Amino acid sequence: MSIGAGIALFAIGAILAFAVNVEVEWVNLDMIGYILMGAGAVIFIVGIVLLARRRRSDSVTRTAVDPNVNEQVTRRSTSTTDDAAGL
Repeated sequence: MSIGAGIALFAIGAILAFAVNVEVEWVNLDMIGYILMGAGAVIFIVGIVLLARRRRSDSVTRTAVDPNVNEQVTRRSTSTTDDAAGL
C-alpha cells in the first residue's frame, strides 16, 4: 500500500508543480507540488525497503546432547513471513 501511496503522491505533486498554472496569492502551488513529490519518493523508498524486509526468512538449527539418554537432539525451526497475510 505504501508503494501505491508514494506513486500517487508523486503524481499529484508533479501535476501541481508542472501542469497547473493557477496563481493563488495565499499559497504557492509549485512548492506544494515539489513537497508532495519529495514525500512520494520517500514513501516509495520506505515501501520498497519494508517489502524487502518482509520476504526475508530465518533458519535456526540447534544440536545438543540429551544428558538423560545420551542421544543427540537436533531442532530445526524455519521462520518465513507469509505473503498472503499481508493482503
